[in-house]
Amino acid sequence: MIIDSHQHVFWWYRDDAGLVADLDEHNIDLAWLLTWHIHPAEASKDRYFSVLNPLRVRPDGTHAGITLEDCLKCRDNYPDRFVIGYCPHPLLGNAPELFEAAYKMYGVRVCGEWKFRMLFDDPRCINLYRKAGELGCPVVLHLDVPYLKDENGERQYDDKWYGGTVANLERALAACPETIFIGHAPGFWREISGDAENDPEIYPTGPVVPGGKLVPLFETYPNLCADLSAGSALAALNRDPEHAKLFFNQFADRLLFGRDHYGNELQDFLITLDLPKAISNKIYYENAQRLVNS
Repeated sequence: MIIDSHQHVFWWYRDDAGLVADLDEHNIDLAWLLTWHIHPAEASKDRYFSVLNPLRVRPDGTHAGITLEDCLKCRDNYPDRFVIGYCPHPLLGNAPELFEAAYKMYGVRVCGEWKFRMLFDDPRCINLYRKAGELGCPVVLHLDVPYLKDENGERQYDDKWYGGTVANLERALAACPETIFIGHAPGFWREISGDAENDPEIYPTGPVVPGGKLVPLFETYPNLCADLSAGSALAALNRDPEHAKLFFNQFADRLLFGRDHYGNELQDFLITLDLPKAISNKIYYENAQRLVNS
């Protein structure tokens, strides 16, 4: 069995039928279908505007993102293939109540994708995380750091950041011990290596060096998990396959297969590691089943 723990619909030119065809092609049984609420104040005409559902453009020209409505439409058409995730924007002010309503009315079982231009440890976010934890729903977090150093060692601001830094993540982990967090995205996975602070690349390459912040976070906070989705996780693991094997062995209970897109690149890479069956089963489906009893 395979569960894709990080997936979206009506984007990158595929509707729900196109997504299911991709799942079938790669022998994926079930997918967590996540929203991405883009607040008008955060909207920018970046590359995602061209690959999101054109039906969700607002009258003011901003885009609503990947909506709960589209996710539910997909599940209704393919009721045995999806677990629904939903994350209302904390700036709405009543995000915990909205999430609980979606949990009770529509069977939402994942709080995600959290992808907002706010700090992870903002009190409005903490309230949402605690509600998700109370309901037994994991929270999928997208981390993109606001600053990267250039080749000269100067910090450069990126206005497409989400969440802040791992320090903000750690404060959220500590504030919500009853909530399971699933880390994701370039800002999260770059911290697997001790040179993350000075590496100018969004997707660092080269052997993993000691001193990375991810391992201490996993060791300190049992409520931290991670999904292996998108190019960020694959790049972090593929840059040093021997380190990846050690990482999988150490944290096999807290890593989830996920793609965030289409294709088979992650499965192809995992096969090359020749992981023990007990570990690969945890990654492919057992951990996801434990977090969300679908």
